[in-house]
Amino acid sequence: MYYQRNGHSKSRSFYGKNRRSRFSSNKSIDASFFVKKMTESLLQDAAYVPKHAFSDFPIREELKRNITNKNYTEPTPIQDQAIPSILENKDVIGIANTGTGKTAAFLIPLINKVFHDPMQRVLIVVPTRELAVQIDEEFKAFAKDMNIFSVLCIGGASIHNQIYGIRRNHNFIIGTPGRLKDLKMQKKLNFALYNNVVLDEVDRMLDMGFIVDVRFIISHLPNDRQSLFFSATVSFDIQQIIRTFLKNPITISVKSQEMPIRVDQDVIKINGRNKIDVLHDLLIQDGFDKVLIFGRTKWGMEKLARLLAERGFRVAAIHGNKSQNQRQRALEQFRENHVQVLLATDIASRGLDIDDITHVINYDQPASYEDYIHRIGRTGRAGKAGTALTFVA
Repeated sequence: MYYQRNGHSKSRSFYGKNRRSRFSSNKSIDASFFVKKMTESLLQDAAYVPKHAFSDFPIREELKRNITNKNYTEPTPIQDQAIPSILENKDVIGIANTGTGKTAAFLIPLINKVFHDPMQRVLIVVPTRELAVQIDEEFKAFAKDMNIFSVLCIGGASIHNQIYGIRRNHNFIIGTPGRLKDLKMQKKLNFALYNNVVLDEVDRMLDMGFIVDVRFIISHLPNDRQSLFFSATVSFDIQQIIRTFLKNPITISVKSQEMPIRVDQDVIKINGRNKIDVLHDLLIQDGFDKVLIFGRTKWGMEKLARLLAERGFRVAAIHGNKSQNQRQRALEQFRENHVQVLLATDIASRGLDIDDITHVINYDQPASYEDYIHRIGRTGRAGKAGTALTFVA
């Protein structure tokens, strides 16, 4: 490979008590933290044997057919363990990272529930527009030909179209906290009608400052409901939400460790060279087929996208200065392999769930341990291996 190895025989652990302080500023980050080799023993330990097949679940044949059409062969751990409890109408706490298949874990049983009782309504609350769009797309695939409909309620899109959708026949609302609260305040959306509620990626919602909106939504829900709660971590604030949101929940944890184990992590030493030249030489190598590049600023990622395009690369960018339509178009181009490279800032990329990303490149080093884990977790998903590379001086 072209990129220069760090040279350490052993990588330093990420799991010390002061891991956050080690990442408090870019200047203090030890490059050895970004080196962790993926080994066959780790991959073997990660193997999971499901107790169920999708055909075993007591769900509609139409739904089983749609699952098969999505090329789902066997349940992931969170699907295997959560679907039976959700089908039994139990409240569930799911401790799982993105990329573990948790969207299907709650959509499949809830679609089945609505099919059997069209009076059921489902509210799904997620931290980002991109994640809401992805869940809505998953919903449409699972609910195909079942006469069950959704309304997508997110910022950056026409609220009038969303109000129109709410007034029409629907069973699922999928949205972000801010837009859902706006619709409630305008008396266009009545949370009391939704007797099935999913809070997904709650830790991200709190990180992004949505705790007040989340508590507002919870306070207006009906007492008689099924509540599903998914988060990668459980902080004190999240425990407070759990106490007010769920009743006698079943807890399912499939998060065996924080560090993604199917990701081969290494550094690229710049050694005074031009960073974009180093990046260029990486991107032209075999195997760099679908590359997600992270940077610190909106301006920096926009400039880098322009420079890479001038060098002939197929590239798109997502960041806070892009409209929702622009961000969604860029994601779709990346997902469909119309562009090779997607550039993103940390906030814009929250909740990204895109298959077959071969490499994550930290063009700018992350500001925190959590940001690093979030970034590199975009690759090495769904049982496939990936590579994470971090530029260091």
